[in-house]
Amino acid sequence: MASGLVAALAYAGPPPLTLARTFTSWRFTPGVATTVAALGGGYGIGLRRRPEGAGPWPRGRTVCFGAGVVSIALVGMSFLGVYDDTLFWVRAVQNIVLLMVIPMLLAMGAPITLLRDLLPEPARGRLSRMLHSRAARVATFPLIVTVVLTLPLLVLYLSPLYELTLRNAAASALAGLVLATTGFVYFWTRFRIDPAPRADPYGVTLAITIVEMIGDAVLGVVLWLGPLVAAGFYTALSRDWGPSLRVDQLLGAGVLWIGGDVVGLPFIGVVFARMTREDHQRAAVIDAELDELEAARPASPDSADPGDAAQRPRLWWEDDPELSQRFRQR
Repeated sequence: MASGLVAALAYAGPPPLTLARTFTSWRFTPGVATTVAALGGGYGIGLRRRPEGAGPWPRGRTVCFGAGVVSIALVGMSFLGVYDDTLFWVRAVQNIVLLMVIPMLLAMGAPITLLRDLLPEPARGRLSRMLHSRAARVATFPLIVTVVLTLPLLVLYLSPLYELTLRNAAASALAGLVLATTGFVYFWTRFRIDPAPRADPYGVTLAITIVEMIGDAVLGVVLWLGPLVAAGFYTALSRDWGPSLRVDQLLGAGVLWIGGDVVGLPFIGVVFARMTREDHQRAAVIDAELDELEAARPASPDSADPGDAAQRPRLWWEDDPELSQRFRQR
């Protein structure tokens, strides 16, 4: 009993986490609040100043970006921010949201397109040249993007960096920024809602998703079966409530493994939707070309010149095996 009293007196963290406290535990974090105000306010000002001639702005983009900004606030100032230095599984939820959820929502908000619409023509040209430069194309090569997405969590949890983020607020903020930035680069280049340096087939994106899922599984298994991470820090907390250190890490391993795959499901849905839309747009272009070609043909078969077909320039899609079969001349 005496040892329990000593442990209780030694523990100086937040009170035991209950279901009620997941809704009522909040803290004000200046850095998070500043980020939320800068992103949300900047996006709102951009929408108000966007030229009317640029066309209507889809409401869904605004909703997605707003949800991403709200998610930043929840990660940093809700119970996730209160208990992120106390429970391993809470920090795992925080990191998976920073890497997967927030960047995906922000990328779906098309912030680069909004910025482009606000820029004067010379600056818009410079932005376009920068986005389509050779360096940008190399940096967003699918293999590099895959590594960029999967490596940060592996490095974070399998090195002393994780414990450093628990002990140092600046290191924690920097790690969160790296996760969110690398995640945004991935979703920006894969969705292609915004102008992107590359136009890789969406099949490549789906393959990258499989590799990312394997990376989640590897990290989850290592944390599940491996030694305790940051054991010295968590032991020194003397937490006398909640799961044991081992169970806490098992819960976090499950979050990083299963949670990453679950978050990937809406991503795959968006990719399929984008792929279907682009396929329909491409089909419409091809149909328009066929209509123009038929309209240009002689009205009477007898007056047609047999050499016209040989002299006619080939349309761009006629050399594509799949498209030439699907949209062959009638």
